[in-house]
Amino acid sequence: MNEEQEVRYSRHILLKDLGYEGQDKIAKSHVLVIGAGGLGSPASMYLASGGFGKLTLVDNDQVELTNLQRQILHSTDRIGKNKAESGKQTLTGINPTIDIVTITDRMDETSLPELVRTADVVLDCTDNFKTRLIVNRACMAAGVPLVSGAVVQFDGQISVYDPRRDDSPCYACLFSEDQHFEDLKAAQVGVFAPLVGIIGTMQAAEALKLAAGIGTSLAGSLLLLDALTMEWTRIGIDRNPDCPVCSARNKLKQAV
Repeated sequence: MNEEQEVRYSRHILLKDLGYEGQDKIAKSHVLVIGAGGLGSPASMYLASGGFGKLTLVDNDQVELTNLQRQILHSTDRIGKNKAESGKQTLTGINPTIDIVTITDRMDETSLPELVRTADVVLDCTDNFKTRLIVNRACMAAGVPLVSGAVVQFDGQISVYDPRRDDSPCYACLFSEDQHFEDLKAAQVGVFAPLVGIIGTMQAAEALKLAAGIGTSLAGSLLLLDALTMEWTRIGIDRNPDCPVCSARNKLKQAV
């Protein structure tokens, strides 16, 4: 760690549970952020400032005026610009010492698994169940921990799905692939702006902890926030032994 990095990350280094060793692990890690909208904005800003050595930001959308109420990566003068590219501009201003990669194509079942395999931790900051299930399947197959967040109106949720742990459920254990879930988008029902900041920042915190190898992650727990009352609810999640996504991997690990 050079002198500039020691100064930049000095408040992390002072933390006994993190220190030089943890910060060095973060610097050697690659975080993949899928979605540069409401959740991806605060999450990626703290991931960049926190010192991830490589940050890949994926989004094929363009910045719109309606985004600016909550998507703090972007600004009025970037309306019409790709969100990943706009995000990179902001993140480079925060921390020009890290490698920031943008992907402006839509990721699908074919392209996403290869990208996920290059990452040490993945953040799902998307807004629809279909994409979340695709991301979850790719992470479980690659053995890469997934930090998943979601917000709608005044309700937010966050959890970690860690295939490195035998007892950790995956997203499909909670939201089965054969069930139908209605997507409620901000354009239809609205979203409370600070809520995406709360959940997105927590996603960044979980990712930094996973990369540094410190603390206890949210694997096995789902945190729910009602922003109208600011009440948190923690729900335990059990791994489904018959889950078509993660059961095969766990059975293979047990056999080995």
